[in-house]
Amino acid sequence: MKKQLFNENWKFRKKGTDAEQPVCLPHDAMIYEKRSPDAPSTDAAAFFQVGEYVYEKPISVSAKHAFLEFDGVYKDAKVYLNDELKKEYHYGYAPFTVELGSVKAEDVVRVECGIAAEPESRWYPGAGIYRDVNLYTSDADEFVKVNGVKISTLDYKTGKINVKVDAKAADIEILDGGKVIARGYGNDVDLTVSSPKLWDADHPYLYTARITVGNDTVEKKFGIRTVEYNSNGLFINGKNTLLRGGCIHHDNGLLGSATYYKSEYRRIKILKEAGFNTIRSAHNPTSKHLLQACDELGMYVMDETWDMWFFKKNKADYGGKLWREHHNEDIQNMVDRDFNHPSVILYSIGNEVSEPAKPEGLQAVKDMVALIHSLDSNRLVTGGFNLMIIANAAKGKGIYDEEGGRSSDDSGKMKGMNSWMFNFITSLVGPGMNKSANSDKADKTVSPAMDALDIAGYNYGSGRYPLDAKKHPTRVIYGSETFPYTIDENWKMVEQYPTVIGDFIWTAWDYIGENGIGAWAYGKGNAGFTKPYPWWLADTGAYDIIGTPNAEAFWVQAAWGKLERPMITVQPLNHDGRPYKATWRGTNGIDSYSWRNCEGKRGVCEVFYKCDRVELFQNSKKIGSAKVKGSRAKFNIKYQPGTLEAIAYDKAGNELARNMLTTAGPNLQLRLESEEKTVKRNDLVYVNLSICDEKGTVESNADTKIRIEVEYGELLAFGSANPCTEEDIHAGEYTTYYGKALAIVKAKEPGLITVKASGNGMNAETTVRVE
Repeated sequence: MKKQLFNENWKFRKKGTDAEQPVCLPHDAMIYEKRSPDAPSTDAAAFFQVGEYVYEKPISVSAKHAFLEFDGVYKDAKVYLNDELKKEYHYGYAPFTVELGSVKAEDVVRVECGIAAEPESRWYPGAGIYRDVNLYTSDADEFVKVNGVKISTLDYKTGKINVKVDAKAADIEILDGGKVIARGYGNDVDLTVSSPKLWDADHPYLYTARITVGNDTVEKKFGIRTVEYNSNGLFINGKNTLLRGGCIHHDNGLLGSATYYKSEYRRIKILKEAGFNTIRSAHNPTSKHLLQACDELGMYVMDETWDMWFFKKNKADYGGKLWREHHNEDIQNMVDRDFNHPSVILYSIGNEVSEPAKPEGLQAVKDMVALIHSLDSNRLVTGGFNLMIIANAAKGKGIYDEEGGRSSDDSGKMKGMNSWMFNFITSLVGPGMNKSANSDKADKTVSPAMDALDIAGYNYGSGRYPLDAKKHPTRVIYGSETFPYTIDENWKMVEQYPTVIGDFIWTAWDYIGENGIGAWAYGKGNAGFTKPYPWWLADTGAYDIIGTPNAEAFWVQAAWGKLERPMITVQPLNHDGRPYKATWRGTNGIDSYSWRNCEGKRGVCEVFYKCDRVELFQNSKKIGSAKVKGSRAKFNIKYQPGTLEAIAYDKAGNELARNMLTTAGPNLQLRLESEEKTVKRNDLVYVNLSICDEKGTVESNADTKIRIEVEYGELLAFGSANPCTEEDIHAGEYTTYYGKALAIVKAKEPGLITVKASGNGMNAETTVRVE
C-alpha cells in the first residue's frame, strides 16, 4: 500500500461551536484551553478546562482500499467517513487502525474525540489527535497490510531470523546499508544474516526488511536481538544486563501531549547521555516516535498498558466497563505496533492496580500474560505492582471500586484508603513504604500475581529484595518505581542480587499535572501533598520539562558510577524560610553558585560522586570535609559570590577528581542557542535561552520576562520550567526560571529562521537554516 502522512490541513473546532480553524497534527487541544482554579480537571490535570472536539479533512485521493492509522487520539474517538461511523476507539493512548473501504478524493474524514466528563485522569492527558495519522491506500487486491510484517530473532549467534507477512506470499529482502544480504519468498520465512551485527543499548544496529507483494513494497527497520531471563538475571543477546531506568509520562512539556519525533528523540538522547539505558512508559502505551528514537539511539523500553483495570481510579476514567470490553484489543494494538521495535523488551500489564488481590484479578493477570505470549514470544511480560496496595486490598482495605473510583461502604463513607489518602500516607511515610509489604502474610497475598509474570515489578518495594532473594530465589524482580533518593541503596542491591535486574526512578523527566508532588515548596499555601492553582507541573523529574538536569540526575549518575567528576549543587538561596519537602524528591538543588542579592544567606551545598569523602572550598578557602553517604556529601554554606570547588578522595586519601562552580559576572546578557543549526522542513527547532554573563555562566536570581519573535518559522511554545505560574506558553512572553527558558519553533519552508529575544534592556538572536 501507498503510505502518506495525513497530518496537514485539518479543520478543527470545539464541539458545539461553529468556529473552525486550520490545524496540523499532532495537535493537543487541551493545552490551548484556559486554566482556572475551579477547572473540573483539578490539580491532577493542572487545572486545564476540558472539552470535546471535531477534526475534519478530505481524503484527496481515490483508492479501492484505504486505511487510517492513528497512533493516539484522546479519547473516545469516533471516526467517520462521509458521516458513516467506521470505528469507535475509547482508549486514549493505544494505536488503532480504521478500515475505510474504497474512497474517492472528495470523501471527508471526521474524527470526534475529547473529554466529556471529569474527573478523568490522575495527570495531564491532553486531548485531540495528539499523535501522527497515516493514510494507506491501494488499488490492488493483494497488498501488505498495516502492521502486517513481523520479524523475529530466532538465534542471535547465527543471525537466524523469521519474517511473517500477512499476505499469501511475498518477496522478502534483508538489507544492510542498502545492500541485499538475504532473500526469501513466502509468508512465513526463516532467513540467515551472516556475521550478524546485534542490536542492544550499547550497539543499536538496525537492518531493513524490504517486503514486496505484487506492486506493493514496504520497508521495516528491525534489530537482531533476543531477551531471556533466569534466576541469574536478564540477558540481552546472552549478555547479563542491568536496567538503569527512569519512568516518563507521555507529555512533551511545553508542547503538551503533542508528539513529534524530534521531541521524543531529544528526550531520549538527553537521558541516554546521562547514563539511563531503559525507560518505562508510565502508565500507558508510548508513541511510535519514541520507539523509533529508542531503536536508533539504543534505549530499552518497558511499554505499559494502563493505570487502571476494572476498578476505576477516577469516576470518568477508562476503568470498569470500558476496560473489561476492550482491554484485549488494546493489547493487540500495542503489540502489533511494537513488534518490530528492538528497543521494546518488556510489556507491562498495568500500574499499581489492586485487583490481583482477588481471584478475578489474579485470573486477569494470567489471561493477559497468556495473550501477550501468544502474540509476541520475543519479549517478557511484567507489571508495575505496588505490593502495599495489593496486600491492603486483600484485607478489605482497597483504594478503588468498580464504578465510583473510590471504595465506600453502604452508607457512602470512604472505606479503607482512597487515592488521596494513599498518596497522603505515602508523603508521610516516604521510603518506609518500601517495607510495608514485607510480612509473610503480605508475601502470601502478592506472590500468586508476582509469579504469574515473567518478571515482577515492585513499586516502592525495595525492602523485599533481600527477602525475596532467599524466599523466592527463582523470581526475577526489579524496582518498577522507586524514590530517586534511595537510588544508591537500591543500586547496591541490584548489583548484589542476581535476581534483581534494575531500578526505575520516579521520574526521569518532569511532567504536567499531579501538581507539585515532587516540589520543595515555600509558603504555607503550598504545604499540601498536591499544590493549588496556579501550580501546573509535578516538579518531580531528574530533568525538568525543558531538559535541564538537577541534583537528582547527578545522584543517579553517581550511584551508577557514570560521573567523570563530582557534581556540585546548591539548594536555591532566593527563598525565605524552610521549604516544605516532598516525598518524591530528596533534594531541590541545582548546579549553580550564582545567586545575585543573596550574600550572607545560609544554604545547603550537595556534592554527588562515588568516593570516600569530599572537601569543599569557597573562594579557595576550605570550609569543610564530609564523608560521602549514599553517593552524596552535604555541607552548610554561607553564600559569598565567587567559587565553590569540590575535591573527591578515595579511602587512601588520593584525589580522584575535582569540579568548580562560579558566580556570574555583573554584566548580564541574553543568550540564545539553537540545538541544531540546520533542520528539514516541518522539523522542530529547540532554542535554549539563558540569562548569563559574557562567559556563559547562568545567573539564577535575575529572572526576567522575555519576549520571543520568530521570522520564517512558527513559534509552537515558549516557556520555562517554573512549576507554579499563570503565564501562557503560547503568548510569546514568559519569565525565565533560575535563568533559563526554552523556545520550540516549527520549520515551515526552506530558508533561514531567525529567533529574537528581548527583555529588561537585553537582546539576542540566532538563526537556523531550513533545507
